[in-house]
Amino acid sequence: MAFLEIANLRKTFGPLSVVQNFELAVERGEFVSFLGPSGCGKTTTLRMVAGFEGPSSGTIRINGQDVTRLRPNQRNVGMVFQSYALFPNMTVAENVGFGLKVAKRPAAEIGPRVEEMLRLIKLPTLGGRYPYQLSGGQQQRVALARALAIKPQVLLLDEPLSALDAKIRVSLREEIRAVQRSLGITTVYVTHDQEEALSMSDRIVVMSEGRIEQIGTPFEIYNFPRTRFVASFVGTLNILRGRVADAAQGRIAVDDQEIVAARGIADGQAGQIRSVALRPEAVSLADAGGERNRMRGTIEEVNFLGSVVRIRVRFKENAISLDTFNNPSVAPPQRGQPVTVSFAREDLLVLEGAEAG
Repeated sequence: MAFLEIANLRKTFGPLSVVQNFELAVERGEFVSFLGPSGCGKTTTLRMVAGFEGPSSGTIRINGQDVTRLRPNQRNVGMVFQSYALFPNMTVAENVGFGLKVAKRPAAEIGPRVEEMLRLIKLPTLGGRYPYQLSGGQQQRVALARALAIKPQVLLLDEPLSALDAKIRVSLREEIRAVQRSLGITTVYVTHDQEEALSMSDRIVVMSEGRIEQIGTPFEIYNFPRTRFVASFVGTLNILRGRVADAAQGRIAVDDQEIVAARGIADGQAGQIRSVALRPEAVSLADAGGERNRMRGTIEEVNFLGSVVRIRVRFKENAISLDTFNNPSVAPPQRGQPVTVSFAREDLLVLEGAEAG
């Protein structure tokens, strides 16, 4: 049995359905991220797990207990917010110990626990300061310590790094993951940043318009997206439209050039319009030989990005972007130059669902 179980969860506001049929089982100690654009329902789902929002239907279980209708303080979950939500009139130590004080823990227990948490977040000497005397990254670490001080069963984080600059975000996400691993705490993390989700998570739940698009490991989500939305939202991707030539053999014609997938096209029929996806790093600006796919086109754009040169090749209706490393001894191709690109059959992903012609 999973440690955190979310079954058929729905949330509506009047006629508006914000979360639809959400199903997820999280194992003890697992780090799961909800990834998606603003308005996709990820934060609403997290708030329902925390108890700040009541679901319209469905159930939430933590360690086998149905907590669906329990108040937040009855669920034993820790919550870290985007805006830190520290009490400005309390010191760092008082903020960290606040949950323990509300739970009426004895002072002899609160003091050592606060010191333990401050050591954990690497701020052992700052307990006497106030939030305004800390940097944004330090304030978020204090918010994390406060959430962990009560020894929650589940840790919930709602875009905790979005207010910080890029360098601090990278450093702090590594610290959060290290703390989570050291404690072995079951964690749900909400973000719209794909790099955060890919680098931190055991599994990712990709959401769009209140629905789950795909659940998988970072490797699976990036390399094997199942829907057009996942393919376009996670990473840089080329999406081409073609017409199925032979579904069983995975053959599809893109701008009158036939390419082949490594597997047959599920639910495909000859003549059907389907989208295929390719990562830029999977495409080579050369005819590499063997059984690789080849397409002939024309250089449409060349962008110098320092260590990488991004090249766009136009066929007819479709185009492909590919990345090559900058080589000072080799001049990049010129616009209008005819070229052949190649890519492995295994790198060609045929996305689910037929499209209108």
